[in-house]
Amino acid sequence: MSMNQPGKLGSLFELEFPQSVGVYDKYEQAQKAVDFLADKKFAVQNLAIVGTELRSIERVLGRKSWGSVIQQGILSGISTGLLVGLVMVIFGEPAQLLAILLTALGIGIVIGLIFAVITYAMSGGQRDFNSVSQIVATKYEVLSEHKVAQQARDLLAELPGERARMFE
Repeated sequence: MSMNQPGKLGSLFELEFPQSVGVYDKYEQAQKAVDFLADKKFAVQNLAIVGTELRSIERVLGRKSWGSVIQQGILSGISTGLLVGLVMVIFGEPAQLLAILLTALGIGIVIGLIFAVITYAMSGGQRDFNSVSQIVATKYEVLSEHKVAQQARDLLAELPGERARMFE
C-alpha cells in the first residue's frame, strides 16, 4: 500500500503492487499500447508508463574559442539587459523609457561579457567545447495495478504484432 497521503503529488505516480504488462523499446510503442487499452475500454487510470535503463547523452555542439565565448557573453548580456530594462520601464517614467532600456541593455552586455570572459579564462583550457545533455530511457515499461494486470496483458495480446514482439 502507498505510504503517501491521498492528495499528495507523489501518490499520483504510484500504483499499488504494480505488475509489468509490457516492455517497449520506444516511448511511442508504450503509448500505443496504452492507447489500445483505452480503445478497448480498459480502466487506464490503473496504468503507468515508466522509463527504465536510464542513460545520459551529451551532444557536443562545437569548440569553444575566445570568439564564441565573447559571442555567448554578449548574447547572455542582451537577454539579461532586456529583462532588467523591461522591468525598469514598467516602473519608470514614460519620458525616459528608451534611455532606461538602452542603459540596461548596455550594462547587461558589459556584465555578460565580463562573466563569460572571466569564466573561460579561469577554466584553464578544461572543457573547451559546448554541449547539451539529456537523460533518456532505453526501455519503457507499462505497469498496471495488480488487480487488473492480467486483464491488461490479455487485451494487449490482441494488439496487432504484439505476440510476435513478445518473442523478439
